[in-house]
Amino acid sequence: MDWIWYLFRFDGRINRALLWQALLIVALLAGLLEIAGQLIGILAGRSTLKLGIELDFDFGLDDLFKLVDPRASHSLSSTDLATAILKTSGMALFFWIYLATAIKRLHDRDRRGWWIVPFFFLPGLFSQFADLLPKFSWMPSISLPFSILWLWGFVDMFCRPGSSGHNRFGPDPLLEIEDSSRSTAPAATSWDQSREIEIVPPSASPPGGMHVKRGAWPMLSR
Repeated sequence: MDWIWYLFRFDGRINRALLWQALLIVALLAGLLEIAGQLIGILAGRSTLKLGIELDFDFGLDDLFKLVDPRASHSLSSTDLATAILKTSGMALFFWIYLATAIKRLHDRDRRGWWIVPFFFLPGLFSQFADLLPKFSWMPSISLPFSILWLWGFVDMFCRPGSSGHNRFGPDPLLEIEDSSRSTAPAATSWDQSREIEIVPPSASPPGGMHVKRGAWPMLSR
């Protein structure tokens, strides 16, 4: 597989398994980034190493939306410069990988890439800045459409199969996998009857008729 195309380009289609795999790759990279940030803090004498696993059903998108939150800039300026640069670079990489794989998955569903906006960006921004909105009794009625959009996007991209056959964004990725598996499978050897059997004339010895050629027994015993 072309990993550059898979993780960084926006053309073509990928199936559900490759989208889940991309999220796993991002999670592993995010874990390594977190450990690297803790090591920098330990070397600076500001923190201790903490090992643990946190389940994030937003797939790390909350950290992406914090980058555009003005309130997060104050905490960012108080951190070590090396840690801030490391985390910013890592988040930019994760954001690109997520966009590239999610848009290719939308193509597999025969949708354009801009569907990522109502499926994930609008619900994510609302979740990040909802505490800044006035507290009215009708606030739940506003949050409900964003929750429905997020659930719709999750089911559509992560659970439903892609459009069958070729669509406007490219060939079916599942058909390409089947074709590659067939091309790599070894061809079955057929028994050529004419190569293993000879006709002996009646005047010859042994008596005439149909006989198996000498040396053909190993082929028949396979």
